[in-house]
Amino acid sequence: MMTKPTLDVDAVQAFVNIAEFRSFTKAADALGTTQGAISVRLKRLEDRLGHKLIERTPRHVRLSAQGATFVNGAREFLAAHDRALALLDAERRHFRLGIASHIAGPETPTLLARLHERDPALSIEVRLDNSHTLLGAFDNGDLEAVIVGQEDDRRDGEDLGPEHFGWFAAPSFEWRTGEPLRLAALMPCCQVRNTAIQALDRSEIAWNEVFVGGGYAVMAAVSAGLAIGALACRLAPADTIEVGERFSLPALPGSRITLHSTLTDSRSRDALRTIAAAYREHRGVRPSPPQK
Repeated sequence: MMTKPTLDVDAVQAFVNIAEFRSFTKAADALGTTQGAISVRLKRLEDRLGHKLIERTPRHVRLSAQGATFVNGAREFLAAHDRALALLDAERRHFRLGIASHIAGPETPTLLARLHERDPALSIEVRLDNSHTLLGAFDNGDLEAVIVGQEDDRRDGEDLGPEHFGWFAAPSFEWRTGEPLRLAALMPCCQVRNTAIQALDRSEIAWNEVFVGGGYAVMAAVSAGLAIGALACRLAPADTIEVGERFSLPALPGSRITLHSTLTDSRSRDALRTIAAAYREHRGVRPSPPQK
């Protein structure tokens, strides 16, 4: 059984351009290459098909009889190739992203807007939770990417920059002598909450959790004057102040923000670069408190 020849897209494109421009030079200019390269591609196609497609004289370039027969099919071949690529590029994809509750902040709207601008066909699912839970979901394949605080036992992931923490409260907040410190905190499994409580216990400062909730809820409670919150400096509400020095509270250790991902295709990697850029641009939104 005789094997049918396969078509090389670049060679077919060269032939179609020569046929349309009736010129090797103009065909080369249109494809951004050289006349010599166009000639090589045409020769390769003719050899593969076993037919002379272009007749060339010092004064004229024209289709041969076989070339005239082949040219419409060649155009259809190129159009089908372009449609296949366009369908691949326009394929709607679902992107599952996890962001730690204590990290999601002012850059999140910028992040989502840029992802949509770069890839309108991208369907984005964002999950907010504590770092430990999100890393578990990532390891189980339930999330394609996560932005979390650096875990002590994990050194993988892309570093997005430092995270500084402080004790924030409404300007009107009062802590009466002899009373436990009124504390607004994230859920018990949150690394930031645990670090803050350990710091208070080491300093032998009595505390009482009067509000527990998600990131935005905790910030609202702090702004309302209900309690003090251990917050990332860049996320602290604008109507709050850092009160660590005022109340002689222990300094809170800094951390790092890391991005973990299993995505390798070009579109996904582009989305990840957009995410990383959004976080890096928002470093230092609010200066870190003085360390004692």
